[in-house]
Amino acid sequence: MTNQDLVQRAQSVLFQNYRTQPIALVRGEGSWVFDADGKRYLDFIGGIATVSVGHANPRVREALMEQAKLLWHASNLYVTEPQIRLAEKLTAQTKTLKRAFFCNSGTEANEAMIKLARHFHVVNGHPERIEILCFHNSFHGRTLGSLAATGQHKYQQGFGPLPEGFRFLEYGNVAELEAAISEKTCAVMLEPIQGEAGVLPPPRGYLAKVRELCTKHGALMILDEVQTGMGRTGAYFAHQHERIEPDAMTLAKGIAGGVPLGALLAREDVAKVFTPGTHASTFGGNPLATAAASAVMDLLAEGLLERVQRAGERLSRRLAAMGGRTSGERGAGLLRALLLGEDLAPKVVAKARELGLLVNAVGDRVVRLAPPLTVSDEEIDRASELLAEAVVKA
Repeated sequence: MTNQDLVQRAQSVLFQNYRTQPIALVRGEGSWVFDADGKRYLDFIGGIATVSVGHANPRVREALMEQAKLLWHASNLYVTEPQIRLAEKLTAQTKTLKRAFFCNSGTEANEAMIKLARHFHVVNGHPERIEILCFHNSFHGRTLGSLAATGQHKYQQGFGPLPEGFRFLEYGNVAELEAAISEKTCAVMLEPIQGEAGVLPPPRGYLAKVRELCTKHGALMILDEVQTGMGRTGAYFAHQHERIEPDAMTLAKGIAGGVPLGALLAREDVAKVFTPGTHASTFGGNPLATAAASAVMDLLAEGLLERVQRAGERLSRRLAAMGGRTSGERGAGLLRALLLGEDLAPKVVAKARELGLLVNAVGDRVVRLAPPLTVSDEEIDRASELLAEAVVKA
């Protein structure tokens, strides 16, 4: 089957709710993917930051194959060792988040975190504390709760009425947060870096200020690390760069190297309000996904975080040096954005694909890059050359 054959078949049977590019990917290896026509591409979006340790990573593949010989699924009515092992590895990397809940995606994890935050105050005698402070340009998912917390009207339009109790502030504005937070606030929910806003980091020290204000007012600080966690920024979790601890945190995307999995980590006293019957996930934390994620955690612990820091600096330098129709770059680790001086992003993405590079447009003036954390220096240099050429020719 060719690209054209598969694209036509997809158009005839699948929902048409994605801006699907006109290629069909059939195989991946490391930082490379191959389409049905045999053309290969440097994959610098990595399944939107999901293929964290490269396509068909041998360690993850081995973990999946060994677990597949034993047990695929049992539900959470029973204990399974791979889930326990992963929870131990994740919680060992935080000072205070010592309990884990597993689901299947980032939006499910955020939905669970929103429920957890509200239920925490109900259990502690304050059912009136329902307001969750969120931020303009944020993105937390597509379910109704996570959508209600998303600060982009374009995603919410046509799906109302959404759950109430979400209030939106300017991301990074300390004064506005100080004025808004009170003893009636349930939680402050935010991303350490706003990915869908164009890889937008807050001012340095902002997360620490959020932590201070939440503690002062008895609100929970709940972090969406779906895109920024699991080594993407050069630390296990992006908030660790500011040496703060949230009360709860979500993970997904790169957690299992491309296998669907989401996680919610929380403090002991917060997690304990989820008692039997309060929340659940049929497939969450299944043995296959958690075995894959455990292999990813092992790779991060074996020097990959340090590699991400060096690779991120190299990619940052190459993007900053492009000049011409670009206006700079931003991000952390291997989550980066090339900023354009004109409304060219979709055209740059298309031209890059023609040249053999896959990247992603966020709006009209931002190109997002999230390559596998295992990307080589040579691949970074080659991708930068192709991207620069795409900007010139777009």
